[in-house]
Amino acid sequence: MSLGLYENGRRHEQRPVTKSSLATTFSGARQVLRAALESGDAERLGLAREFIVTIPLSPAKAGRRRPFPDDVARALANDDNLQHLEEYDLDDRGLRDIWEALVFTGRRGSEVSSVRLECISRLNGIPLFWHDQTKVGNYDQAIRIPERLYDRIERRQAKTVARFVQNHGLPPTSKERRDLVLFPRRSANLSGQRSVTYAWFGRCFSTWVENLDIGKYVAHQARHTLATNLLRNGANLTHVKRYLGQVSERMAEHYVHLANTDPRLEDALNAVWVAGPGASEPGLLLSGSEPMTREEAEAVAIDLTRKSTPAEGGFCTFQPVVDGDGCPWNMDCHNCDKFVLSGADLVYWHRKREQWRMLTERAPDGATADYLHQLFEPTARAIDGLEKALSAVGLLDEALALDLRRPQDYFGRVWSTAFRAHELARHEDTDVLHETEAS
Repeated sequence: MSLGLYENGRRHEQRPVTKSSLATTFSGARQVLRAALESGDAERLGLAREFIVTIPLSPAKAGRRRPFPDDVARALANDDNLQHLEEYDLDDRGLRDIWEALVFTGRRGSEVSSVRLECISRLNGIPLFWHDQTKVGNYDQAIRIPERLYDRIERRQAKTVARFVQNHGLPPTSKERRDLVLFPRRSANLSGQRSVTYAWFGRCFSTWVENLDIGKYVAHQARHTLATNLLRNGANLTHVKRYLGQVSERMAEHYVHLANTDPRLEDALNAVWVAGPGASEPGLLLSGSEPMTREEAEAVAIDLTRKSTPAEGGFCTFQPVVDGDGCPWNMDCHNCDKFVLSGADLVYWHRKREQWRMLTERAPDGATADYLHQLFEPTARAIDGLEKALSAVGLLDEALALDLRRPQDYFGRVWSTAFRAHELARHEDTDVLHETEAS
């Protein structure tokens, strides 16, 4: 049983431990202890490092919700099915309105179910939806919504006001309207300031989906569906994060792995190259940050379809291997100075860095942890260099949004141009380059 106490009506009861609560507890404990270790608070409080780094990982991973499959999305948007959803809203509290708002806005469930009565407005004719994204009662975030949703919320506002008039005999004053919720709960709510719970919505939604016989799905998947649809229709990672609000880098990467990519963006990312971990200068920019003339580019460009071969997390530029010979270093690519990273590999190397961090956290003592940090240091420098190179050309967000290492990518000309470091250094002075060409 869980040690936490939960309120159930007027009683307090202990609830059984679930996979979700287990993952949340262990994850939260690890975050707090790691923060204390890094800030020095652990040492000040006398918490041993051995205790902090050995706290077990949760055996149950929380996982990530997938977007709705196309057939499920169609079923959940079907008008006949939506009318059937209203049948579960016995007191007309706005069950269908909440669901449609989730679909159109991509908000989290509690952000919609708890909105105020005055949650919509127009600005220069544009319909806006105002909500509390901070979760502390600040209803100061607005996103644009379609006219269909705006009209539906207007009708819901009229119903909520009519319910207030029925209870009080008078329409709400302007001050009372500011405090009213759009979706008031049924009981113990004479003031109309307490909203329905998302748990209530979730129970009704689950029953509806179960009766549709389309599989097991939850309403939060509407958020993931909207994110991937935005990406497929031209939005970049920055746009998605701004629209959905409070999206972590890891979650954003997950969204974009499911979305189609722009071939032009693939070309650009694969043209940004840095030296790999095994080079003398990991992270050294090899190409992509400075514009060059056509003549300069032709002088130092590498046709990667002939001069490189794909490897795990990057490319091998050792010519005997490129020409078909065996690798004399037993394919130890990440420690080889002939191995280079491209902009399309950033997400892959972010995963590698996270793996090393987890490994270091589980080190039995400080000396081992320091050794692992030193061992990964060249790789960290290479990743930092790749991020700086991508940032210089304005492609960092896009690189974080794409995972291009798919088998089919190896057969295209998406890695058409890159430059050797020593050739770039030799041709840095354009005047000297032009004099050389003229001679």
